[in-house]
Amino acid sequence: MQTKRSILLGIMSCCLIATTFTACKKDSKDKTDSDTVPAQDNSLAEGNYNDVNMMVDASVNAGASFTFRQATNESGARVEDVLGGCTKVTLDTANTACTLTIDFGTTNCKGPDERYRRGKILATWNGKYRDKNTVVNITFDNYFVNDNQIKGTHKTTNLGYNTAQHLVYKIEVDGSIVKANNGGTILWKSTREREWVTGSNTLSILDDTYSITGSASGTTAEGSAYTITITQPLVRKMNCYWFESGKLNVTPAGRLTRTLDYGNTGCDSKGTVTIGNTTFDVTLP
Repeated sequence: MQTKRSILLGIMSCCLIATTFTACKKDSKDKTDSDTVPAQDNSLAEGNYNDVNMMVDASVNAGASFTFRQATNESGARVEDVLGGCTKVTLDTANTACTLTIDFGTTNCKGPDERYRRGKILATWNGKYRDKNTVVNITFDNYFVNDNQIKGTHKTTNLGYNTAQHLVYKIEVDGSIVKANNGGTILWKSTREREWVTGSNTLSILDDTYSITGSASGTTAEGSAYTITITQPLVRKMNCYWFESGKLNVTPAGRLTRTLDYGNTGCDSKGTVTIGNTTFDVTLP
């Protein structure tokens, strides 16, 4: 009788262990398959470093030392529509080494995109801004967006005109974003080609459209490494604060590839992340 009882208890224990293991394995898989964080952290980095390019371009186009409260371009558009009225820009092109400072102040400055910025964006270059082979180096001085600190280096090289007679720029970023409220640090390295599709013949930045291709790698704020490949060019119109279309693959180490689709619904923060056969709606930063 004792032997039978021992055997029965042994079988029950094995079943319990097997059930527990299966449940843990299922929970782990479900969590992995629904994790959109790598795609969203990448989108946060992609958007912020792309906006840096936009703001430097807008400032150089305006062409003098000024505050954005007064500035307009030749089309009559107020440049504060890009940066906000509390921003001060200083541009020096009198010397061989040109310098630009975009100063948002030491307290949060609300922009027309509803984002809050503080700190400085610093840019330097030699020669004419739009000439082939001109290199623009961008750094940051206590620069924050919505209390996320943007750090690192941002290098733009003018590659000249392609066969479609569009200017193409090589964008290299080695950066990090320290997320607000002790949310961790995103690491992000990328190499992009940025094709200036429309608007290069006007001083207004608001009619510009860029098509962006390339690859990147990074680490989420949670510490997970991932790689990124753009599979459909990311389209950014400068009168919008989000990418309007395009797709990229985000592949976390040892996990399924996530496909981030910026959609085709126009200027909005809507996107989708597809993992395996499941698609999740996401709001992009």
